[in-house]
Amino acid sequence: MHTPNLPPAAALRRLLGFGIVVFGLFAALQMGWQHLQSEYPAPVFNALLAGLMTAAATALGALPVAFPQRVSERVQDSLFGFGAGVMLAVCAFSLIVPGIDAAKAQGIGTWNSSFVVGGGILLGAAALLAVERFLPHEHFIKGREWQSNTTLRRAWLFVFAILLHNLPEGLAIGVAYAGIGEARAGALATGIAIQDIPEGLVVAAALVAAGYRRRTSVLIGMASGLIEPVGAVLGAIVIRYSMPLLPWGLAFAAGAMLFVISHEIIPESHRKGHEAFATGGLILGFVLMMILDASFR
Repeated sequence: MHTPNLPPAAALRRLLGFGIVVFGLFAALQMGWQHLQSEYPAPVFNALLAGLMTAAATALGALPVAFPQRVSERVQDSLFGFGAGVMLAVCAFSLIVPGIDAAKAQGIGTWNSSFVVGGGILLGAAALLAVERFLPHEHFIKGREWQSNTTLRRAWLFVFAILLHNLPEGLAIGVAYAGIGEARAGALATGIAIQDIPEGLVVAAALVAAGYRRRTSVLIGMASGLIEPVGAVLGAIVIRYSMPLLPWGLAFAAGAMLFVISHEIIPESHRKGHEAFATGGLILGFVLMMILDASFR
């Protein structure tokens, strides 16, 4: 919608007011940052930084959708597959294997360690299944999952779907920083950030394809990663103050991510007939994350 030109004095006042708001937000963020540094131990703070990094990667990926060039469906499905491959490797090498090692280090024994981690995986998957059943949301391609006469707008249904995707990633980052060391946790966070760039692009592009304005789609895509630093801090705090829960926490995050991969990402990437490209992206993402994890051991 076109807005008439403002008089110079009014434009100056608006600009001044905007500057004051920006300065106030910056000052508040700086104070909050200093408070976090002083109040929380290093693993929690590092988890927050890593979560913010992945959120920034998601925002970066969403930005190109602001321009009129359209992302093809084949590219979208390839990117979905790439993200699934990275998440699969994260589950295997950065969560499940360290979870078994952590359980053994607690003296549980080889067989019992496997049962503990297996139980944690089942709990994580069951938790995401329960959320998926009771939280109305909409798949990017398949459509609405909720059959009642809900009054929620479709944009919010997409937001809820995005939260289902990103929360397990944040939890995994926090648990890793609190329990398996900064080097391997950094590799995990880097891998998640890499796959969050195409994820942000696909989320925003899917919203545009569903009929939303480009600016709205980009903003929702950028905001979709903000749940990750929240999940990272939550996971780090829980494990930091209860180390016996480390194997369970790693396994829970892995189970939640496995559920998202199988129930959401892979079906979405295969639904439009680009299975070969999606599978190729998955393998490429898996290999890339495997190399990252091996390099930081």
